[in-house]
Amino acid sequence: MDLATDPFMLSRIQFAANITFHILFPTITIALGWVLVFFKWRFSRTGDKTWMDAYFFWVKIFALTFALGVVSGITMSFQFGTNWSGFMERVGNIAGPLLAYEIVTAFFLEAVFLGIMLFGFRRVPGWAHTGATVLVAVGTTMSAFWILVLNSWMHTPAGFEMRDGVAHVTSWWEVVFNPSMPYRLVHMLLASGLTVAFVLAGVSAIRWLIGDRSAEMRKTFRTGTIMAAVIIPLQIYAGDLHGLNTLEHQPAKVAAMEGNWETRSHVPLLLFALPDEAARENRFALGIPSGASIILEHSPSGVVPGLNDFVAEDGTINHPPVAPVFWSFRIMVGTGMAMLLLSWATVFMMRRGQGMDALPRPVIWAFVPMAFSGWVATLAGWYTTEIGRQPWLVQGVLTTREAVSDVPPALVLSTLVTYLVIYALLLFAYLGVVLFLARRAAQASSADLPDPTPVRPALAAHPLHTVPGE
Repeated sequence: MDLATDPFMLSRIQFAANITFHILFPTITIALGWVLVFFKWRFSRTGDKTWMDAYFFWVKIFALTFALGVVSGITMSFQFGTNWSGFMERVGNIAGPLLAYEIVTAFFLEAVFLGIMLFGFRRVPGWAHTGATVLVAVGTTMSAFWILVLNSWMHTPAGFEMRDGVAHVTSWWEVVFNPSMPYRLVHMLLASGLTVAFVLAGVSAIRWLIGDRSAEMRKTFRTGTIMAAVIIPLQIYAGDLHGLNTLEHQPAKVAAMEGNWETRSHVPLLLFALPDEAARENRFALGIPSGASIILEHSPSGVVPGLNDFVAEDGTINHPPVAPVFWSFRIMVGTGMAMLLLSWATVFMMRRGQGMDALPRPVIWAFVPMAFSGWVATLAGWYTTEIGRQPWLVQGVLTTREAVSDVPPALVLSTLVTYLVIYALLLFAYLGVVLFLARRAAQASSADLPDPTPVRPALAAHPLHTVPGE
């Protein structure tokens, strides 16, 4: 069937476009809220005004990011009823309450205290403003918690039973703390921390390159690089645990991630390959011998599941599309390795030298393209997770095709095009505003510096004196 006339594929692309745009912004606000709490805490402890300067700069970016996250989240939630009515009909007894908990415990908390956080610094006592900042940060984290509970349940459903084709809860504890939730939650929170760390360092690097030498910018850069250097090894460890959990509950996804066709031991860790699903083999494969077996089973002789195990006798394929999962996983890991090398090298050089001034200019330049590298890694990881669940929407319970609504393809196509145009404009505007704020901060910093032009002694003694002919 032609893509333009297939409502199923169009609805999938439309939801993917929405979630791709939406996830960019919570990925920043989740951790940035806690960074703002850190800036306030440092100001309270030291009395150093530059920490509040950092707070005032980054709270503007937080507000902008929060607004776009809310708008895109509302648009995305509409699609449960318009494009994916089968999802709510089959598992709405579970998905509906979880989404309501997110609104009641997280969104209301953020909405109530965001105004105090943004505009109340000089209008409420210091403890109240700090408390509002903390509660907004708690709200962003709680929002992530409930959304990831639902998403994890879709991957590893538990605590329910099916009655007449509809899911009914038997244990909310098992629903919330389903087998993959702790791993997925930790992995996402660390991903948010890494994203924000490189946004802090990257935007600060831009400010440095356009002439900003303020103490506030230097402290923000240092905060970002140290955050990244500390979080990335934790993320690698959490990712390993998450991978082992996925191997246990979703072996087909792991087989696609590794590009492994036959269940066997001594499976290489493929660095490069072109998976060929028609021939069910990899072309131009380049890998580390037994690497996948060592990572997944912690032994060279560890057995890794193969994709051919998930093909039914009638030829029905019950594993995800291999190439997207295979490559998105490698983009995520590759971006993480780049984060590790840049953050560790930068922290090492700063400790040996005199802070940011000790860094070679190319190192500072490297943070500019890496400023939003967290977005790349997060999206690649998200695609790995979500495409890797196919053909299931709820693993073992509901397929994606069963959940799609009967919507005219022309309507889906028109709204998809509209979404893509609006999202592209909003993303361009968002990045433009961030750059504008960085430039304005750099200009303000330059205006505060003393004029380097030599002053004539006579003029220095008499500031209002004018020299004839000048």
